[in-house]
Amino acid sequence: MESRENSTYLPGYRLHESLAITADMADALKGAEVVFFSIPSKAFRQVTQKAAAYIGPGTMTISTAKGIEESGFKLMSQVLEEELDNPRIGVISGPNLAREIAQKQITATVIASEDDALCETIQRLLATPYFRVYANHDRFGVELAGALKNIYAIIAGIASAMGVGQNTLSALMTRSLAEMSRFAARLGADPMTFLGLSGVGDLIVTCTSTLSRNFRVGQAIGQGKSLEQATTEVGQVAEGVKTTRVVKAKADELGIYMPLVTALYNLLFEKMSVPAVLKAMMASEQTDDVEFRVRYRDEQ
Repeated sequence: MESRENSTYLPGYRLHESLAITADMADALKGAEVVFFSIPSKAFRQVTQKAAAYIGPGTMTISTAKGIEESGFKLMSQVLEEELDNPRIGVISGPNLAREIAQKQITATVIASEDDALCETIQRLLATPYFRVYANHDRFGVELAGALKNIYAIIAGIASAMGVGQNTLSALMTRSLAEMSRFAARLGADPMTFLGLSGVGDLIVTCTSTLSRNFRVGQAIGQGKSLEQATTEVGQVAEGVKTTRVVKAKADELGIYMPLVTALYNLLFEKMSVPAVLKAMMASEQTDDVEFRVRYRDEQ
C-alpha cells in the first residue's frame, strides 16, 4: 500500500493519489453507491458473501470478472443476485488489457445492464479521453462472451506457438466466434451481441496479444509444457482453463456442437497429444459459415 503500485501484476504504474487503499472491507464499502467486483471466479461467491453485510439494497454492483461458477453454471452477475440484497446489477466486459489501459492507450469497453440509469452512471464515472464506455442491454450475452473468449485465447496461443500461418489463425478466430455465439444463443443470449466489443472485440485482443494470460498459457502448452507448468509459468489466473471444463459439460448436456471446445478439453484434461487433437478437428463436421442472419425488409 505504501508503494501505491501492484508490483506483481502491473509493475511500473503508480496508482492515482486519489485512490484510497484499504484491506478493511467494511471501511471500503461504507456508504458506497457503486461497488465494482473484480475477483477471480473461484473466489467470487465467497467474497460476495462477506461483502453482503456492508452493501445496502439498491446499490449499483458491477462485475468485471470473466468466468463461470461450475456449480449450476452461474455467471458472476447471477452470484451477485443471489448473495446481495436487491442490488442493481451490471457487468463490464470488452477488449481491456490492463497494461494498455494503464498506459492510457485508447480503449473501449461495454457496460451491460437492463437498468438504463445504471449504464448512464457507469459511463459517466469511467469515461476519459482515452477510455470509452458503450452500453448494452444484453447483460447475459456480454458476460457470457467475456467468459467464453478465454477458451479460444488458449487455443490461439497453442496455434501461435506452433507457428501456424495467417490463414489458419483467421479460420480459427472466425470459427471461434461462430462457436461461442451458437452456444450463447442456445442459452438465451442475443447472437448480435457477439459482433460488438464484448464479443469479436475481446476475442481479437485475447487471441493475438501476449498480454493475455490465457493466450500465454496456450503458448506454453504449444511449446510442449504441461498444463500445470503453463499455469505456473504465467503466474496469474487463466480463467479459460476452468471455463473449458464447465462449458464442455454444458455443451454435452444440451447437445451443442462445439468442436473447438471439445478439442481443447481433450488436450487439457484427457491428455491427448496436439497432433491427435488437430487430426480430430480436421475430421469434424463442416457446418454453415454464418448461422445467424438478419432478415432484410425486402425479403419479408
